[in-house]
Amino acid sequence: MIQIRKAKVSDVEAIFDLIQLYAEQGLLLARTRESLYQNLQAIFVAVKDNKVVGSASLHILDKQLAEIRSLVVAEDQGKLGIGKRLVEKVVDETKNLEIDKLISLTYQVEFFSKCGFEVTVKDTMPQKVWIDCIHCPKLHNCDEIAMVYYTKQLV
Repeated sequence: MIQIRKAKVSDVEAIFDLIQLYAEQGLLLARTRESLYQNLQAIFVAVKDNKVVGSASLHILDKQLAEIRSLVVAEDQGKLGIGKRLVEKVVDETKNLEIDKLISLTYQVEFFSKCGFEVTVKDTMPQKVWIDCIHCPKLHNCDEIAMVYYTKQLV
């Protein structure tokens, strides 16, 4: 059975290792252990047999916009719905915080589409660009796809 819960200090090494695996493949940006500790309250983990097998974090950009970050699932745990459950948890948290939009910068367009996200234009997210992207090595050559999930019905 897989449990989705808030991360604990004791989970950081496993989260770090999962993120590193995908960062080394160029599939997401690396995170430092320090950044994981500093943002621990915003990280969710998937646990199976007392082992962290997935993780995702919620990063608030401003009062209307948040980002799902560092969504990872252990390679041997793929196709079990863990990623979808982590996304659902982050979406629920975004709704609870009354944030209107949740974004993802991703290569996994099909997966996020199945989770209710839609492709959008990065230029509609200036908060994201100035807060995080300005420090990214891919700033002028970004090949990630911007996707958005609206937590409220648009009128």
